[in-house]
Amino acid sequence: MLDTCTLEERWSGVNDMIERWLVERQRMIVDFCALGEIDSTSKTLPKSLQAFCQILVDYVSAGHFEVYYQLLREAEEFQDGSAKIAKALLPELEENTAVAMEFHDRYAESTDQTELGEFSKKLSKLGELLELRFEIEDRLIDVMHNAHRELASSSEA
Repeated sequence: MLDTCTLEERWSGVNDMIERWLVERQRMIVDFCALGEIDSTSKTLPKSLQAFCQILVDYVSAGHFEVYYQLLREAEEFQDGSAKIAKALLPELEENTAVAMEFHDRYAESTDQTELGEFSKKLSKLGELLELRFEIEDRLIDVMHNAHRELASSSEA
């Protein structure tokens, strides 16, 4: 879709995609915070945990397969060196993703209350990783997208 666009159209399309993705991030944060209220003595895992796991995998997947790809394409098109920064940060996101997917795999489909034994510790660790992830993603957005705002608008002038 964005492959045959002008620089300005590409920037605008990537901007819209990022905005939708950040709205999904906010929803995920709200759902994450609600998980802190899960009772570890409960007999079953709540549906809210399964719903969170789904939005977590959707968010992480959208980042890897849509947003990061388009940011990298945009950076390469502007040829300002920002793609090098992204390539240095992407391995950190991949490691972070592995831990998020482990959380997902452990809790998404399980109905066994014994899974809640270390839940608070796992949730806390995931929270730390998500915070780091958001910082890296925000840096990618600033360096590879927001920095091009003026260049994109002046390319059509």
